[in-house]
Amino acid sequence: MPTNLYLLSMEKHNAPLTKEALIKEVCRRIRVARSYWDAHNNAACRGERDRALALYNTLSKEEKEQIPQVLRVWLRYRSEKYFGAHRTPPKSARKSK
Repeated sequence: MPTNLYLLSMEKHNAPLTKEALIKEVCRRIRVARSYWDAHNNAACRGERDRALALYNTLSKEEKEQIPQVLRVWLRYRSEKYFGAHRTPPKSARKSK
């Protein structure tokens, strides 16, 4: 029986998000990215910020205004300074000789 519950939960996660759920998910992802930032985990912060920004860009202007201003500012300005396209991309792990 646990597999049926697993399949139901998988279907639920694959369903498109409603407007309210999408706004909530954007906020959650920005907060997770900020927590990675505070923990100096830049690689994880970059990935989570990219996911949050991709979702944020799907929102309408009215929906974007429902995101708390502190989160919007961090996502658009402060994190852009460190993770923007003008920055050198992260390098892969070095191979030892």
